[in-house]
Amino acid sequence: MRFGIAFKLGCLMALFGMLPTALAGYYIYNSSRELLLQAAERDLQTAVQVLGRNLLGSLHNISLDAAVLTNGPQVKRLGSLSDPVQRNHVQDDLAESFRAMLLAHPDYMQIRLISATDHGLEWVRQDRDGKHLVRVSGADLQEKGHYAYVFETLRLAPGEVRISPIVINHEQGAHSGLGKPTLHVSTPVADVNGKVFALLVINVDLDQLFSQLQGDLPSEYQVYLGNRWGDLLIHPDHRRTFGFDQGRRLFLQDEFPGVAQLLSAEGPGNLISRSVEQDQQDGLVAAFVRLSNNNQSSEPFVVLGLGQLQSHVLAQASRAGGDIARIALFFSLLALLVAFIASRALIRPLRHMTEAVELFSRERKISELTPRHDELGLLARSFWSMKQEILTQLEDLTHSRAAFEHLARHDSLTGLPNRRMCFERLEQALAVARKNDQKIALLFVDLDHFKEVNDQWGHRFGDQVLQAVAKLLSSASPASDSVARLGGDEFVIFFEDVQDSQKIVALLEKLHLCLQLPLLIEGKAVEIHASMGVSMFPRDGSDIGALIQHADHAMYKAKSSGRNRYSFEVMS
Repeated sequence: MRFGIAFKLGCLMALFGMLPTALAGYYIYNSSRELLLQAAERDLQTAVQVLGRNLLGSLHNISLDAAVLTNGPQVKRLGSLSDPVQRNHVQDDLAESFRAMLLAHPDYMQIRLISATDHGLEWVRQDRDGKHLVRVSGADLQEKGHYAYVFETLRLAPGEVRISPIVINHEQGAHSGLGKPTLHVSTPVADVNGKVFALLVINVDLDQLFSQLQGDLPSEYQVYLGNRWGDLLIHPDHRRTFGFDQGRRLFLQDEFPGVAQLLSAEGPGNLISRSVEQDQQDGLVAAFVRLSNNNQSSEPFVVLGLGQLQSHVLAQASRAGGDIARIALFFSLLALLVAFIASRALIRPLRHMTEAVELFSRERKISELTPRHDELGLLARSFWSMKQEILTQLEDLTHSRAAFEHLARHDSLTGLPNRRMCFERLEQALAVARKNDQKIALLFVDLDHFKEVNDQWGHRFGDQVLQAVAKLLSSASPASDSVARLGGDEFVIFFEDVQDSQKIVALLEKLHLCLQLPLLIEGKAVEIHASMGVSMFPRDGSDIGALIQHADHAMYKAKSSGRNRYSFEVMS
């Protein structure tokens, strides 16, 4: 049987019609999968860095809580009291302070004051027992001198803090803390003469701490934590954690080989790694960061990671792949049917579609195809919808990454720039001022008696006061982006290119007058005053630290002069 050229050309056109479509669909599908994975990796890297900063911030706050408890006058007097009745009264007061701290921090499992003598006998101890707080006293107090968090802490100087390695708590009688992953934050306690006579220990519930830190993360994110050797401390499968506590070693680098680089001091500070699972649908993509601790008496570093199932990341690509497969099948059947009749008419539309697909793969641009009302037009519209869906997904991932970056640089309560962003902008302003021989004024604002507002009306009311003060400072300042919140009730305003210091005085007068007016919050007229301190560049310092320090000194000078006023650190 002899076939004519029309049949041969039709078969050839059908073949070339099916082959480019299949290849283009396969290329777009694979490209979209890789792009989604790369975007997910970038989002994971941003999220794990934010989570790491929050974890370090939480540990810093715990250290501050320990310092607050040890620096109270009652604790210092305890070392010199010999009267048992007086000692019992002081210990009762300390127990109430410990109880208040446990109520304020659900991630604290236990707070203890331990003697430096008597084999580390516990003096004051408050435990968490389920939903209740229990004070342990009398014969139930234990000797802890053989634990590392006791004898290593006693080697430290007053004011230093030790953060222990993360372990499983096996201390008997620990109530809710027994059998849970924990770390000990401890610091020496000195009397009025500077002699160490005890230490204070805060036991932190690691699971509760990470539950709080994970509150703002997407639910599909999985958290990993390893110590400096890579032992698993936190893992989605709890059976694999703390293997060294059960006589076996399970390492993070066995599941994610790239983590081995983070365990080396010369390795990178963060990286992306994929799990060694052979099945890609069950595999994981993860980002890790090494969190170092500069405190020589603490664990040198841990490795923190966030992971996500590749199947979850590629869900959109899988749906797009089904569309591509259906479109390719439809076009193949259509080409086979029509090629023998209109082989020449198929050449130009196919070329246009191929060029559009290549343009999208190369430059991510969606080009308009010639409008048609036949099957080729339907195919073109399907391609356009598929590419539009891919671009939409990429834009959503970009917006999520931008939201993480905004969260890291702005105060979540007031919306003002936070300490990090303030210092970045101030450093840029200082560079310009040095280059152009300009002056900069730095204003440090601290609210007067703000604690009393919190105590009287509650923290939610206090948050509204801080928001109102932030709006007042922004509206009263020449540039709203020069106002930042350092933390608590402390704000900073800086002014660039100050040519006349009298203008700063006038602005201070304006702010002072504004702060004399009561704020209307929840129908209540609240009087909020502030003490303000001013430092000038280059007169009071040449860097951020010096300017902040001098402005802070000036603010305290204003407070010591009666509050509700402003002061310059050095008057010219």
